[in-house]
Amino acid sequence: MTQHSALSTQHSLIETRALVKAFGMLPVLRKLDLSIARGEFVALLGPNGSGKSTLLRLLAGLSKPTAGDILVGGWKLPQEAAPVRAQIGMVSHKVLLYENLNARENLRFFARLYNLPAAKADERITQLLDQVGLARRTHDPVRTFSRGMQQRLSIARALLHNPDILLLDEPYTGLDVDASAVLDNLLRDAHKGGRTIIMSTHELGRAAALASRVVILSRGVVGYDAPTAGLDGLRLSAIYTETTSMASAR
Repeated sequence: MTQHSALSTQHSLIETRALVKAFGMLPVLRKLDLSIARGEFVALLGPNGSGKSTLLRLLAGLSKPTAGDILVGGWKLPQEAAPVRAQIGMVSHKVLLYENLNARENLRFFARLYNLPAAKADERITQLLDQVGLARRTHDPVRTFSRGMQQRLSIARALLHNPDILLLDEPYTGLDVDASAVLDNLLRDAHKGGRTIIMSTHELGRAAALASRVVILSRGVVGYDAPTAGLDGLRLSAIYTETTSMASAR
């Protein structure tokens, strides 16, 4: 399928140019070009192994490219990773929490890493625990949390320092219906607040409903790139199948 250019690179907050990432002799990303404007909500789709998680790790400065350029807010990665990481909140497959600490202690620890003033941090932590539905479990050790509860706390951690950019790698994994609805609302609010969001997901209906733009990775490059206006889950499923030559993701 012909790739559609969704925006001009001159207004990009995030840009990759001929980005290559290989693991040994196995290329995952193959000269990938992508531009994302400030305030966009991009749903990143593609089959397993298409490079979604790899791309998010590269954008977060957690991995180094094999070749090509990555620019985030004018900073080049990985050379200028420190200022980029300060502007990013990330939710990955690993929840990145300390199981022997309770929910508030976990967030206090990360607040110190972000150099948030103690009084401001405590107010922010209380707000976030309420938003993610964990206010009643504030003082419970994280080891007693279900996978879904840990994922919700991980989302609170990612939002703690009010980052300009949110990177979410399959954030709905392990969430029940109620927790998924909470995350829907958090993402809508974050987008309305002007944050730039990139979310990898297999949930095509949610991608069409929440995101302002869909990017489908296929064989290490952008196979489809267009706004979500006029798209629903059924139409996006057909586009996904055509782009990836695979059965639609569920």
